[in-house]
Amino acid sequence: MSYQSELLTVLGNRGYVHQMTDAIALDALAAKGVVPGYIGFDPTAPSLHVGSLVQIMLLRRLQQTGHKPIVLMGGGTGKIGDPSFKDEARKLLGEDGIATNVAAIKRIFERFLTFGDGPTDAVMLDNAEWLDALEYIPFLREVGQHFSVNRMLSFDSVKLRLDREQSLSFLEFNYMILQAYDFLELSRRAGCRLQMGGSDQWGNIVNGIELSRRMDGTEVYGITTPLITTADGGKMGKTMSGAVWLHEDQLPHFDYWQFWRNTDDRDVGRFLRLFTDLPLDEIRRLEALPGAEINEAKKILATEATAMCRGRAAADEAAETARRTFEEGTGGEALPRFVAAGPVGIVDALIGLGFAASRGEARRLIAGGGARVDGEKVTDESVTITVGAEPVRLSAGKKHHGLVVAG
Repeated sequence: MSYQSELLTVLGNRGYVHQMTDAIALDALAAKGVVPGYIGFDPTAPSLHVGSLVQIMLLRRLQQTGHKPIVLMGGGTGKIGDPSFKDEARKLLGEDGIATNVAAIKRIFERFLTFGDGPTDAVMLDNAEWLDALEYIPFLREVGQHFSVNRMLSFDSVKLRLDREQSLSFLEFNYMILQAYDFLELSRRAGCRLQMGGSDQWGNIVNGIELSRRMDGTEVYGITTPLITTADGGKMGKTMSGAVWLHEDQLPHFDYWQFWRNTDDRDVGRFLRLFTDLPLDEIRRLEALPGAEINEAKKILATEATAMCRGRAAADEAAETARRTFEEGTGGEALPRFVAAGPVGIVDALIGLGFAASRGEARRLIAGGGARVDGEKVTDESVTITVGAEPVRLSAGKKHHGLVVAG
């Protein structure tokens, strides 16, 4: 479909759109003036991970095309937890934990968005501001009457839990009503006309659109992104050592760079469109590189994605560390480190560096010939690493390298 607005043209060309409500009307609105749009993030941890990055990039694209991003922190809904496609209820956080996480997460958004008081400057709001003040009976009478339980049960996010005969608490069941109410409040408070989110949020977004129409007669819109998986069908942002965190307190710069460098050849073009600001013509050139030359495109992806999230200096340092590690065989300051107070077994060192999630996994890695100490293959799991004045380089396969240093 051809769009008249820069917003939908960019989102369409870069692969962000999965579903959209009333595309013609939204396109006309975006072509006419500034459209405030929001995405909600529940502060369940002190950092978001790569699985949330496509949503952050959606807000960035919104601002780049002349519109106003609203980052909604779920200080209120975070006390409940979104049940969408979850196997079980999330652990509930206290108010102090939520406040700490919100403060840490805001630092991430400040790298992707420009905040301020201007018409297209981003703002960060917290839904605890209105949800914490709700009175239960008036809320049920004014808002609850607009929701059909039959319809709520039909949404895939809820139906999946019920089909699996997994418990869905009444507390969680209220989440979709509160998210719909968020859209209504943002429409009233900030003139918000667009909610965006992952494909698992479609039902929640539609609820908010219908609630705004029924209670205020306001036309608002929704966009969802496709589920981002890797070419081999894996979940985006998951590695053998766990989640790929956006915050450097949870994941070193080099590990973040290396995650992008390890992208499957088939995903390079798609990820360049989604996660970098490179022009589309340049992306088409890079994804068409033949044979081993595609590795240069992966390095560019890694450096550009890291620069956006961690800063250009961190990206260049990580790229140089990788060059020294892989091309010269030397270590670098940005490699992940495991501090050993004395001699340490290779199994414990692999786990400490995050190269194995368990002792069994570490042993299998060693038995398969995937572990190297200072470039020498080790197949004996009883090997002990003794660190002197210089760090010891420990490798897991060809792509994961770290340093064991003296404590």
